[in-house]
Amino acid sequence: MLKRLTDRIWYYPMEEERDRPNLGYIRGDNWSLAIDAGHSEAHTKEFYKALEENGLPLPKLTVITHWHWDHTFGMHAVNGLCIANERTNQYLIDFKRRLSQEGPEFFLNMHESIRKEYSGNKPVIVTTADMIFHDSMTLDAGNCIIKIFQADAPHTDDSTFIEVPAEGILFVGDATCGTFPEWEKDPELSKRLAETIRRSEATTCLEGHWVPVPKEDTIKDLLEDIKE
Repeated sequence: MLKRLTDRIWYYPMEEERDRPNLGYIRGDNWSLAIDAGHSEAHTKEFYKALEENGLPLPKLTVITHWHWDHTFGMHAVNGLCIANERTNQYLIDFKRRLSQEGPEFFLNMHESIRKEYSGNKPVIVTTADMIFHDSMTLDAGNCIIKIFQADAPHTDDSTFIEVPAEGILFVGDATCGTFPEWEKDPELSKRLAETIRRSEATTCLEGHWVPVPKEDTIKDLLEDIKE
């Protein structure tokens, strides 16, 4: 069920069993934008069905927070165009090449959640971004300014953040997590991320696999992990 965060922002909630992340949605006066493309075509289509049931237009643009499969392997099924930073796009190029060379077995064997998402011999399809950016960019979806920027984070080295200052929301993807599969966090990267979040105009953070929380809670968790 689609959940509303603010006047202009909704999200399609995460699911642990198939490791599906939250998918974000921002509605401007002129066009709409999604955050992340989903784990598979099935995930993307469920998201779109929920948008349509709520009378919301499909996104014209989808922004990718980082390259991991649960956020990107639905890219081939999105409406409109996908945008990613150049490092994210290179990871997708590399993974697509590996799939073509080795087949999907290595991917399906990575985790049970992946096998559940792709049960019934669903095809594993990887596509690259339509648009590539470096560092940062600002969009106006129609009386709705959206800031897209790269920043250091402990989860991956290709994190993209999406901020809607007027709505007080910052989408951080999985940036606050450790690295897969050990989930260890580099203390210095955690400190840098905490400072990035602190400098934002947002009051609320939405992570990829958690509920929306005050940004102070996200910062506190990052810094407490360092102390531990």
